Amino acid sequence: MDIQSSTHHPLAQSDTGKATLAAANATILYLLAYLLLQGLYQLSTICMAARLGIRGVWQLGRVQFQMADAEWWQAAVLAVYGIGPVVCGGMALAALAWFWKRARLQRGLFKQFLLWVMLHGCNLSLGVLAADTLTQSGAWYVPSWLFRAGNGLNVGVAILAAAAQIGLGFLAARVFLQSHDSITLMQHHNRRRLLLATVVVPWVVGSLLLAAFYFPAQTLTEQLHAVLLLLLLGPMGMASSTEFFEGTIAQPGRPRLALGLLLLLAGALVVGRLVLARGVPFG
Repeated sequence: MDIQSSTHHPLAQSDTGKATLAAANATILYLLAYLLLQGLYQLSTICMAARLGIRGVWQLGRVQFQMADAEWWQAAVLAVYGIGPVVCGGMALAALAWFWKRARLQRGLFKQFLLWVMLHGCNLSLGVLAADTLTQSGAWYVPSWLFRAGNGLNVGVAILAAAAQIGLGFLAARVFLQSHDSITLMQHHNRRRLLLATVVVPWVVGSLLLAAFYFPAQTLTEQLHAVLLLLLLGPMGMASSTEFFEGTIAQPGRPRLALGLLLLLAGALVVGRLVLARGVPFG
């Protein structure tokens, strides 16, 4: 094989395993971060509802309140439906601070986990507002009951939230690039392979696995949440593809499958399915 023919293949065949491992680990981290943020979103909602004396059942994929529409009051609606996005937004900011001050200078997968915490946290604070407006559920109740000025204003708020999510996606590109250790994948001519392995594959495979986890309880709202995550991932991918940053930490570790995290993920999915399928009453 001559040198010219080899330049047409950014990754040698022996390096394909690095991309495969990167995709597997990124998918595991995607799902773990989602379960963490979704769990915090629902738990904070449940705790706020219980504090206000509102009863309900925590079910697979949703929180069902045992309260008639006419019994709700404005403060309760704003508190119960607003606490989840606030908590997730706070988690995204905390993950960003931790990443920038400490994790980005260290080797390992933890900084990638923090990246997905940021992305899911942002999506569950801004993206849900846009998605829930389409189905008039969940976070949509917050501007609806706060302004009480008709659905036109609610749609305007949702559009602003979606636009903010797009803007944050472009800003997340540098964070994304600094979350990876692989010298090979971080080379600019391998940027498409990096994006495919650590962004596209996790979103596609992760969304399919979550659909199977929630089946048959997954709602249209949950599906829209996954779609609205693309408002972050798309701009992040576009900005990363034109960014020439290739730096990694010194002496990165050898890539390997995060078996411990995989077992943790499997355990969380099994326990969550068994517990929430029966429903957990509260209040």
